[in-house]
Amino acid sequence: MSMPSALKQRLVQTALTIALLGAGAASLLEPGVAEPSPAVLLAMDIGAYYESSGRHIGKPYVDKVGKGLPLTVCNGITGPEVVAGRYYTPADCQRLERPRYVAAEAAARRMFRHWSRYNLWVQASMIDMIYNLGEAQVAGSTMRTLANAGDLDGACAQMPRWVRGTVNGKSAVLAGLVERRGTTAELCASWGRDGHFMAGVLP
Repeated sequence: MSMPSALKQRLVQTALTIALLGAGAASLLEPGVAEPSPAVLLAMDIGAYYESSGRHIGKPYVDKVGKGLPLTVCNGITGPEVVAGRYYTPADCQRLERPRYVAAEAAARRMFRHWSRYNLWVQASMIDMIYNLGEAQVAGSTMRTLANAGDLDGACAQMPRWVRGTVNGKSAVLAGLVERRGTTAELCASWGRDGHFMAGVLP
């Protein structure tokens, strides 16, 4: 499945901005906010495209997929911080989301032994997997086993397997997850490689 053109353009723009700014990407965030890594910034673009905040701006909603908690807000945020009836601004959402993405990156550094050798597209794809699925599922996955054995292509090819969710108490293949995993698999397998149109733009 081909990556949606709108997301491709968004990722390219973020990458070009990061490249222009060099090591500092603070202008991509609100003033005074500690800077996350470029890989986290790219992963946040993926999440912003596929999660539900764009269709439920500021308003907590019941996630039809079901994550064990009644309300979701922003880009897949659940838990005690989500208060029914409260309006969440973009700044509120960034404040809630960023620590979770940073935590997902920290988990990836722990569980993938070749992490430092991966380009930022690979790293962003794996951060998105952990953010969306949870650390425990990725830690026990064949994807991780293959990656740690040095088979990155095999690990990337595992991503499209994670496309099922629970709807009305029943397991089902979700079209949104099929598209999302297709995107992460493409980023993981080909972006930034020799001959790719984004080769050399980011490490």
